[in-house]
Amino acid sequence: MYTGFLHLHSGLAYLVLAILVVVFLYVLINFLNKKPFTETVRKSALVGLIAAHIQLLVGLVLYFISPNGLSNFSGEAMGDSMARLLMLEHPLMMILGIALITIGYSKSKKATEDTASYKKVLIFYGLGLLFVLSRIPWSTWF
Repeated sequence: MYTGFLHLHSGLAYLVLAILVVVFLYVLINFLNKKPFTETVRKSALVGLIAAHIQLLVGLVLYFISPNGLSNFSGEAMGDSMARLLMLEHPLMMILGIALITIGYSKSKKATEDTASYKKVLIFYGLGLLFVLSRIPWSTWF
């Protein structure tokens, strides 16, 4: 079961990153061209939100069943940079990044002006994407 969730989490990561980058660029282009914040733009942001949340759920399951996750939490593991990344830094930054994406989507729906909606998505999705990119275990990707 662990191996299956590990492969699922790793494979979905590429897809989620691609979706978040495409959504961010799509919203940025529409904002710069001063287009109205349409239902299509909102739904594209929703696709990014849903993809990030699915990845979060898979990651949380993996965190609790993985030998590198919660079961490895100790003072000794804090001395090893890879163990610390996998058990603390990666999960924490991913949760914070996805929380920012969620806040951005929610605030963009409540905004009354198109410019405000665009800015909410761009700021929060951009920060969320930055958080996610900052703690991906790049050494295991390549």
